[in-house]
Amino acid sequence: MRLTEFWERMNQQFGEGYAESVAKDHVMAELGGRTIERALADGEPAKKVWQAVVATFDVPQRLR
Repeated sequence: MRLTEFWERMNQQFGEGYAESVAKDHVMAELGGRTIERALADGEPAKKVWQAVVATFDVPQRLR
């Protein structure tokens, strides 16, 4: 998964303004206690980070 696709899905799931807030502020156990932003900055693959989002939030099947 490319980073652009990751952000497209984040924006579809949360809305453009809120997606950035979720990425910056929500600490996720699935990411080792990191935020989405930190995990991506640490080099985690976008697909792995998206899978953590799916596991944490109620993401519709069409975005999984």
